[in-house]
Amino acid sequence: MNAASLPSPSGIYLFWNGALVVPAGSSGPPALLPLPAERAAELLARWGGASDDVFEAPSLDQGPPIHAALLSAEGAGGALLPPGWEALPVRGALASGCPGPAPDDADTLRMLRAFHLAVWRGESRFCGACGAPNKDSLSEYARVCTACGRLEFPRISPAVIILITNERDQILLAHNKSFAGGIYSLIAGFCEAGETAESAARREIREEAGLEVEELRYVRSQPWPFPNSLMLGFRAKCPRGEPRPDGVELDDARWFSRDALPSLPGASSIARALIGEWLASPQPQK
Repeated sequence: MNAASLPSPSGIYLFWNGALVVPAGSSGPPALLPLPAERAAELLARWGGASDDVFEAPSLDQGPPIHAALLSAEGAGGALLPPGWEALPVRGALASGCPGPAPDDADTLRMLRAFHLAVWRGESRFCGACGAPNKDSLSEYARVCTACGRLEFPRISPAVIILITNERDQILLAHNKSFAGGIYSLIAGFCEAGETAESAARREIREEAGLEVEELRYVRSQPWPFPNSLMLGFRAKCPRGEPRPDGVELDDARWFSRDALPSLPGASSIARALIGEWLASPQPQK
């Protein structure tokens, strides 16, 4: 679809360079909502570029279909949005629009789905087997190769994140070398091929912190499209031992008590949600 045939009064999400395109000055929950079709048409008409087509995807919440577009880097000179518009990084949009725990409201999940699919469509223009162009499948939500017929579905990469406590009611927090500033978070990592989520959790804890855990249990999940993760949250107990950071991904890992926590991840993350649930739980009797 092009700007002249924009669908759906429910609105359209526009993404560019990993960011949500919004009217200048947008913040808070409204930033997570799609643009009215007229505003989206206004920007698309000024943008141009082969990847500006609006796509439609079925919603997962029994709501109206989702409409979105991934703006091409070539549009608008490849560098700047037109006056009156700004690119709000999706992480920043989550932080301003979801001040509470890991987002699970319908508006946020629709935006995350739109972003995940927009990135995937931008990366699946050509067949990974023969290199011919892909097109949309007419029978299912997938891309199909115009030459060999290979189907490609949206990629989802499962990852685990674990809140670990010890016998002193402390939690294990680690500083990843890629983290900004002094932020500490939970042990996390991607599942490997042929591995269960539970095995991945134990492996990541062993590799990154040198610890063995007990009573591992699943708690909750969160779609995290950076670019295409599904975060699976667990809790576990470590009966003994001090963490030994691997020095590769982690440069520090320590036990922290409730009243002496370091800087934590943003409120919209599953890490913060798991930590918040632990903080709200009763302290064990001494």
